[in-house]
Amino acid sequence: MTTAKRWTSHLLAMALPALLIAAPAHAVVTASTPTALHSDTDGDAEADRQAVSREIERFRSSSITISQAMAIAEARHAGATTADVSFDGGSGVPVYRVKTLHNDRIWRHTINASTGELVGGEAALPLTELDREDRSNLAALGAIRHRLSDAVRVAERAAAGKAISGGLVRERGRLNFSIVVVSGDDLKEVTLEPPGAKRK
Repeated sequence: MTTAKRWTSHLLAMALPALLIAAPAHAVVTASTPTALHSDTDGDAEADRQAVSREIERFRSSSITISQAMAIAEARHAGATTADVSFDGGSGVPVYRVKTLHNDRIWRHTINASTGELVGGEAALPLTELDREDRSNLAALGAIRHRLSDAVRVAERAAAGKAISGGLVRERGRLNFSIVVVSGDDLKEVTLEPPGAKRK
């Protein structure tokens, strides 16, 4: 696909969220390899590409989706909401690493990507131990009506694929959901600004 066609496709994908009334507004889709999925290969582009390809293959062979992993982690504590989720296929059994927010704590869960079972225990970190920016981002997460699961659904539609990771990012004073989607053989990063998110 040519660059012009690829960007035309991205522009069309950006219009999709505007049609979804209950979804976060304004999606921006990019096709670069997200930084979070680059491996430690000292800038070797071919090694990076191979590492990402292996990760995508392991992701595709998993029977649990990212949405299911978030639901499993959130069910551990009534009222919890997911702040961050990522697939990890690099260490033995493929897992999702899910961080949920509940009762002024960040809970860390590891969910088996094949069975949906919790791997090991869960760990909690009080919000008071986080830096000011992280606390501010998590407070904003609690104040907006949309959840990461909403952003995942919109991103998967916009990028025509399946989400492999997602979380909150603050760019230029705006709090956004950033979702990485596997679409064909590509990774696409979808950025969504939740309605009601305030500038810092």
